[in-house]
Amino acid sequence: MAENGEITVLIADDHEVVREGLRLALLRSPHIRVVGEAPDGETAVSLAERRRPDVVIMDLRMPQMDGIEATEEIAARVPDTRVLVFTAYSERALLQRGLESGAHGYVLKEAPHETLLKAIEKVAGGETFVDPALLPSLATGRDGQEILTQREREILQLLADGMSNADVAQRLFISQETVKSHVRHILAKLEAETRTQAVAIALREAMID
Repeated sequence: MAENGEITVLIADDHEVVREGLRLALLRSPHIRVVGEAPDGETAVSLAERRRPDVVIMDLRMPQMDGIEATEEIAARVPDTRVLVFTAYSERALLQRGLESGAHGYVLKEAPHETLLKAIEKVAGGETFVDPALLPSLATGRDGQEILTQREREILQLLADGMSNADVAQRLFISQETVKSHVRHILAKLEAETRTQAVAIALREAMID
């Protein structure tokens, strides 16, 4: 990100109408500048290498080289550039593959403009962003197993009941350091910044009562 807070963006999508729509939408944000457009993965990689954008908005389904492969190439060749996957597909397998390929964020094409802007800003700032509409599909792992372990759900439930780390440690006969470690894992898995937010997400997704 530039010192003046400007974020440079490259748009990669095989549909011209999508690229055009994105470019026009981002024009409304003075701190975001589109520095290139690519109709396929190969072009996206070469443009990312040449222009070094802060963020690449990457479609997953593209001819020749798809978005997953392009994301892996960009992560390897231009590590300072962050990839934000932008797709109409909400299948869990694609979401997992997208994030495992080195992408830092995942937004659905039908997301509101504010969600896209927030995603670009978060990803440019080095954070991870997952479209809230995708959280239900993240709540279970790829084999249908819950993303949180039984112990993590137990701890989150106690936090939801208003207990402190010390209370939880005492109740479960574990150290406070172990509780802190579990809480860190819970926050990372749920993309939550605070314990309160983690509890809210877990309640919404019915991971806890």
